[in-house]
Amino acid sequence: MASLTNPTTLSTLTHHHHQPSSISTFTLFNSPKHPSFTPLITHSTITTNPTVFRRTPTITSATTNPSPSTSTASFHGTCYVVRDNIDTDQIIPAEYLTLVPSKPDEYKKLGSYALIGLPSSYEQRFVEPGENNSKYSIIIAGDNFGCGSSREHAPVALGAAGVAAVVAESYARIFFRNSVATGEVYPLESEVRVCDECRTGDVVTIELEGSLLVNHTTGKQYRLKPIGDAGPVIEAGGIFAYARKTGMIPG
Repeated sequence: MASLTNPTTLSTLTHHHHQPSSISTFTLFNSPKHPSFTPLITHSTITTNPTVFRRTPTITSATTNPSPSTSTASFHGTCYVVRDNIDTDQIIPAEYLTLVPSKPDEYKKLGSYALIGLPSSYEQRFVEPGENNSKYSIIIAGDNFGCGSSREHAPVALGAAGVAAVVAESYARIFFRNSVATGEVYPLESEVRVCDECRTGDVVTIELEGSLLVNHTTGKQYRLKPIGDAGPVIEAGGIFAYARKTGMIPG
């Protein structure tokens, strides 16, 4: 997995205030928990060509069937609800960081360990023992999701488990940036504290174009903050795939 801290990755990257920032530090945010992300990639000197194994989503239109499904416009499935300050060690404990995401078998194993570090107060396991994938394709979270260490394995483990998107009140900026760079999950932000109103197992739909979360179980709808220019990077499969797609590096 290519590291975002590699200074050869991008020479210039600016955020929505048009202030230049180096990817080696990736200071895209005004605070550790930034409410939005609309970067503009202005120039590329990407010299590496990593092989990253990613899941291939099932492309279909959203329905009220709780089977996980994704499309460019929407994600549909059952949700798993967590609270505040879910750190990267809870998402993927350090003992599993020896797994190499670019190896397909080890990528699958990462998925089997996703959120295995949650405390015992979470009675429902995110991934059932013996399974590689979770039945929950959307995570609903509270404040400061993905805090802790800068391990890129965190969004990769969620993506490997079949997660399409996380909807949180706010994110630790390192998790947000790694989600965008790897293209594994959409880190979406809610305008209200959705984790207090949704329950694990609720059937939900995320409409990206409309920036909307619909809970079909309760009948409620919630506004989301637009994903902005990060959307095309994630949709392409991450920063390197986006760079190849847009001609920044050879395809």
